[in-house]
Formats: sequence, structure tokens, C-alpha cells
Amino acid sequence: MAGRFEGLSDLEWKLFEDLLPQSAEKRGRGMPHVPFRKVLNTQLYVLITGCRWCDIPQGEQWASKSSAHRWLKRWYEEGTLEKLKARILAVAEEKGMIDWKYGAVDGSFSPWERWR
Repeated sequence: MAGRFEGLSDLEWKLFEDLLPQSAEKRGRGMPHVPFRKVLNTQLYVLITGCRWCDIPQGEQWASKSSAHRWLKRWYEEGTLEKLKARILAVAEEKGMIDWKYGAVDGSFSPWERWR
């Protein structure tokens, strides 16, 4: 079920701020890079609400879909997304929000084909 997300609070941003580069290197001419907080807001919006990239909201706290998607790919390749996920899981575990005794695996999207 889709959730609601209005953007990271200042406290939530502090949780992730040190995992992201202070500023992106400039590749030459063009527009300056959007702040990483806006990029992360947009990426989390897509994950939490389940909306399509073309339906992300516009406003002061959001990045464009192209910026958010480009940084998603780059952070995945660099391992930054794994660090973000590990930080979230560590905080949730510390607060007792995860019970590791239970788990589920959904194989409905598995590429495996049955024998006929």
C-alpha cells in the first residue's frame, strides 16, 4: 500500500548527511548540482509512495526526476545505497523495530520457469 511522504525532517537528514558526499564534482558547464537532500527526498518519495518517476511532485524540497534517477544509479554503483540501507536497519534494530526471527521471501517475480 502506498504511503505518504513529505520529505526528510532535519533530524532524519542528519542521519544520512554524513554518508553522502559534501558536494558533487562539477563536470564542466551546465546547471549546478541539486542538493543531495532534495535528491534523497525524491528517491524516498518514489520508494514510499510507489509512484512512477514521471509522477514525482514538483516543489522546493524535490529534485527533478532525471537528477534523482541519475544519482540513484550512481549511488547504487558506488555502494552508497547499501550504506544508507545499513544505517536505516541499524537504527531500526537498535530501537527494537525489527524481529529477525521472522522473515518472508516473495518468489512471485522469480525468473525461474517451471517444468512443463
